[in-house]
Amino acid sequence: MQELTDAVHDKFRDRPRIAKMFEQCLLNTWNTTIKRNSDGTTFVITGDIPAMWLRDSAAQVRPYLIMASQDEAIADMIQGLVDRQFAYIQMDPYANAFNETPGGQGHQNDLTEMSPWIWERKYEIDSLCYPIQLGYLLWKNTGRTAQFNAGFVSGVRLIMELWRREQHHESDSLYRFQRLDCPPSDTLVREGLGSPTTYTGMTWSGFRPSDDACQYGYLVPANMFAVVALRYVKEIAAEVLGDAMLAEEAQELLTQIDEGIRAHAIVEHPDFGPVYAYETDGMGNFNLMDDANVPSLLSIPYLGYADAEDPLYLNTRRLILSKTNPYFYEGAAASGIGSPHTPVRYIWHIALAIQGMTATSREEQQRLLDLMEATDAGTGFMHEGFHADDPDQFTRPWFSWANMMFCEFVLMTCGIAVKRDKSE
Repeated sequence: MQELTDAVHDKFRDRPRIAKMFEQCLLNTWNTTIKRNSDGTTFVITGDIPAMWLRDSAAQVRPYLIMASQDEAIADMIQGLVDRQFAYIQMDPYANAFNETPGGQGHQNDLTEMSPWIWERKYEIDSLCYPIQLGYLLWKNTGRTAQFNAGFVSGVRLIMELWRREQHHESDSLYRFQRLDCPPSDTLVREGLGSPTTYTGMTWSGFRPSDDACQYGYLVPANMFAVVALRYVKEIAAEVLGDAMLAEEAQELLTQIDEGIRAHAIVEHPDFGPVYAYETDGMGNFNLMDDANVPSLLSIPYLGYADAEDPLYLNTRRLILSKTNPYFYEGAAASGIGSPHTPVRYIWHIALAIQGMTATSREEQQRLLDLMEATDAGTGFMHEGFHADDPDQFTRPWFSWANMMFCEFVLMTCGIAVKRDKSE
């Protein structure tokens, strides 16, 4: 870790504050959110909430993959997290956040099938994609395959079974979620079933990666992430496990989901041309917007679904980085994408990092790095959201996911990146 921080300090000799922020964010996540357990697994809290989100925990350790090829202890920590994530998935693949022990913390009064292990049971497609991705990236960055054990394989089969079931949410799903006395974004309509959908080939999601309820049940960027995760499963099954049947099943499902995206999630916009919708229901309704949380439409190249130069992505990018996106804010201090999860005119550092990592010009990357440096409210840390006119107004002073997205962006500008496939 010291070698990596030294490399960043050397690269930013004329920008010492960037290097200092990088080091502070990298070490803070390591020292305050990661716990190694005696059973070899790893528990990672999100920061100011003492629970482990499947999504956040994977994103929090992602930059450490760069060091894992040279440091067995770091590789062991990441494998321990993959093992724990898949143990949780086998407890309940619909849950998004878990307790370290079965102590019953969290939202135990929600009307759904809770258990004392579960902090929250909001079903989100991406919660199942991230652990698959983390196991795959550990392989690509270290050559390690021990994470593809029986727990991983049984967890992947459970995930695929769930995604097939949720292709037919109206008729086949038993999942329900209601939270009483809360904002509408924290619960599902129709007594917990969610808004109506019809079959498209895509798989249904109750909630967005913000943990806000989907307005329409087919969350397009999450389905894109599922396609990418299933590509990973296919490759792992073929090259590591020697399981031709699993590879074939993954290919069949990813084809159905991808065809659903192509048939139902592309909308002709009068100003931007064909673009991806953020959500749809298969019945002609759709949302033209983007949310700061990943997976997002902005993050399509980061996820690996399409190239940053893809014309359909570029059309979509122009739309969501404009006032046509109701959650794109411009202010005296910054412009960028926010979320209905936070107050109006609050821009997210995660979205700025994704915008930088998907930019095709050094000028845009540099501008966004400057912007992130200038909007930390003097803390040296990233935050969830900050006011477009005043970065001193912000949410979540301890939010590890945002800190590590900043670290990954800084590393990318140094020419240091997580390996994502064979060619890298």
